[in-house]
Amino acid sequence: MPELPVSADYEFLTTDKLRYGDTDRQGHVNNAVFATFLETGRVELLHDLAAPIADVGSSFVLARVVIDFRAEVLWPGTVEIGTRVSAFGRSSITLDQAVFQNGACVAQGQSVVVLVDNSTRRSRALSEGAAKRLHELGAHRSQPA
Repeated sequence: MPELPVSADYEFLTTDKLRYGDTDRQGHVNNAVFATFLETGRVELLHDLAAPIADVGSSFVLARVVIDFRAEVLWPGTVEIGTRVSAFGRSSITLDQAVFQNGACVAQGQSVVVLVDNSTRRSRALSEGAAKRLHELGAHRSQPA
């Protein structure tokens, strides 16, 4: 099995507080909540007001999410979510993510979001400004423009 990531491997880090309501009958945080952790990481990166990626009149929709569970998460406490942009295409962005509790990787995930035009509800090409910002974040273009 490949070595698990550490939080320092990720450009963006954020935290979520665990709630008692997140737990299940086994006493650990329910696996469905892990998707919410990944959402928190995506939102932190994609909706950074200081460096927006989406143009006015557009928004991101989730097209794909994959989660590999590595260890259980226990309440109470917090988790740290790491997110990095790994690739982008004409209208899509691929994000690699990981969830950590007490410094240990408890899950890894990958999310793909697509930029859509708010009025037509159809995919929309990322702007040159967005592509430049994604390059600055270390991403490579996975498809021709």
